[in-house]
Amino acid sequence: MDSKIEIYDLIPKQFYPTTKFVKEKIPFDEVETLLETSKINFPFIVKPDIGLRGSAVKKVSNLEELKAYHNKANFDYLVQDLIPYENEVGIFYVRFPYEKHGQLTGIVAKEFLIIEGDGCSTIEELLKANPRYELQLKALEKEYGSQLKTILANGEKRNLVPYGNHARGAKFLDYSHLISAELTKAIDEMCLQIPEFYFGRMDLMYNTWEELEQGKNFSIVELNGAASEPTHIYDPKHSLFFAWKELARHISYMFRISVENHKRGFPYLSHKVGMEQYRLHLEQSNKIVKF
Repeated sequence: MDSKIEIYDLIPKQFYPTTKFVKEKIPFDEVETLLETSKINFPFIVKPDIGLRGSAVKKVSNLEELKAYHNKANFDYLVQDLIPYENEVGIFYVRFPYEKHGQLTGIVAKEFLIIEGDGCSTIEELLKANPRYELQLKALEKEYGSQLKTILANGEKRNLVPYGNHARGAKFLDYSHLISAELTKAIDEMCLQIPEFYFGRMDLMYNTWEELEQGKNFSIVELNGAASEPTHIYDPKHSLFFAWKELARHISYMFRISVENHKRGFPYLSHKVGMEQYRLHLEQSNKIVKF
C-alpha cells in the first residue's frame, strides 16, 4: 500500500522523469490542465499510484486514450514522462544504518517483449511461436485488438510491452557479475540523497553501461522498498535452490536493518496495522487486476 508519488517525492528530481499525481475521478479538464502546466507531452506512461506487478501500466499516445484510461480507472494514478533511454535494469541496494556507504547485492537486466517480423506471419502468429510471449496473448488482445493481425515486414521489430515487468512478458537476466566499484559509487551517491533509504531495488533506464557507471544519462523508473525482490533470481539459468538462497540472504539484510532502525526509534509494524494494510492491499489488487 505504498504510494508511488510519496516515494518519488523522496528522490531528488534529477533522478526520475517528470511525474504527476491524478486523483481518482476528478474532472478530466483538470487532468488536461495538469498536463499543460507540467509540460508532459504525448506519448507518456500512466500507472496506478499503488501498483501491482505492472498491472494497469499503459503507454498513452493521445488525449482520447488518456480520457478512456481516466474514465475507467477506479484508483489514483500517475502520469509520467517517457524516459529517453532504451536499456533497463533493476539494481538492489543495501546499507546498514550505522554505515556511511552501501553495497549492491544484485542486478537484473530486462529483455522486453519484442517480436521480429518475417514478412508473412501476423503479430499474433509470432506471439504464439514463443511460449513465453503466448502467455501474454490474452492481455495483448485486450490492448491491441485487431492490430495483432498485422503482418510485420521481414526484420521489422516491434516492442509490444515497453516496460520491463516479469508479469508482463519481460525476460529477466542476472547481470550481477557487472557489479563494480564504479557502479557502486555512482548508485551509492544517489541513494545517500534519499532519506532513510537502506534496502530496496531501483528499476532504472540508462543509455550506455559506461555512462551508468559514471552516474550519467540514467533515470529511475521506480524505487521499491521492503517488499522488493532480488529479481535476478528469475534468470532462467538459475535453480530454485539459488532463488531460495538469495531470498534468505536479502531477508536477513532486511531483518538486521529493521533491528537497527528499531533501536534508532523506528518501531516495528504492529500485527493489527499489518493486517489492515494487507486487507487494503487485497482490495487495491482486485481493482487493478480487473482494470
